[in-house]
Amino acid sequence: MEEVPLEAQRSQAPAAEAAAGSQTRITVDSPDAMQELGRRVAALLRPGDLVLLTGELGAGKTTLTRGLGEGLGVRGAVTSPTFVIARVHPSLTGGPALVHVDAYRLGGGLEEMEDLDLDVSLPESVVVVEWGDGKVEELSDDRLHVVIARAVGHEEVLDDVREVSVRGIGARWGSGAGLDALAGALSE
Repeated sequence: MEEVPLEAQRSQAPAAEAAAGSQTRITVDSPDAMQELGRRVAALLRPGDLVLLTGELGAGKTTLTRGLGEGLGVRGAVTSPTFVIARVHPSLTGGPALVHVDAYRLGGGLEEMEDLDLDVSLPESVVVVEWGDGKVEELSDDRLHVVIARAVGHEEVLDDVREVSVRGIGARWGSGAGLDALAGALSE
């Protein structure tokens, strides 16, 4: 898989999306911190939310989703759904289910993903799509887009360090909906 620099990933988003909603940037220094970030993001989510995750292989997308699952209180171990494409984790707490999708092997857009019935699952679930850029945006005008990139620097020192950009798109995230507090919460 070709590595796409963070700046190039950001430039792929339409200008109209960049203007809507809010954005925060967070430096995460370990897999445990990435999972904690997922738990913090989960506290902001509600049924009907769509979360797109972008990042190279091994960036931490599934680790973040594992934290989301913990924060949402869902059943089952959250692991990469690469070979099954999608997994549903029902809530153990009466909250929304987590639908975890890995669109890595899917080449087409929303048409190819129609068999997953994400549009049916979305209203009562939190749907997280890894590798979903250009494939599922039509599911919702309101979504979170999380871009995870390895920090640039000396490999031994920065191996686990990630730069995470969390951008809310649409009216749901227009006031920030707590995104600004994410960075401060991790340093507490």
